[in-house]
Amino acid sequence: QRVNVTVRSGLPMVLSGSAEPCAQLLVSSIGVVGSAEQNQRHSARFFDFLTAQLGLGPERIVIRFYPLEPWQIGKNRTVMTFL
Repeated sequence: QRVNVTVRSGLPMVLSGSAEPCAQLLVSSIGVVGSAEQNQRHSARFFDFLTAQLGLGPERIVIRFYPLEPWQIGKNRTVMTFL
């Protein structure tokens, strides 16, 4: 219920000046990605998973973390603040 995944494959992308295969992961969460220490732990796990599943080297992957506030996410005709 609290995880959404969108995969967009085949998009043209350049990373570090190269158009070789690469990936970008965008992670947004309420209260889970708010500090460098938290994101360092998440980053390690995501990189382990992505390198294994996609066959990419870690230098071809970028992760962007977005901390969210509950009032920024709408669900069930309200916002998460009230759920």
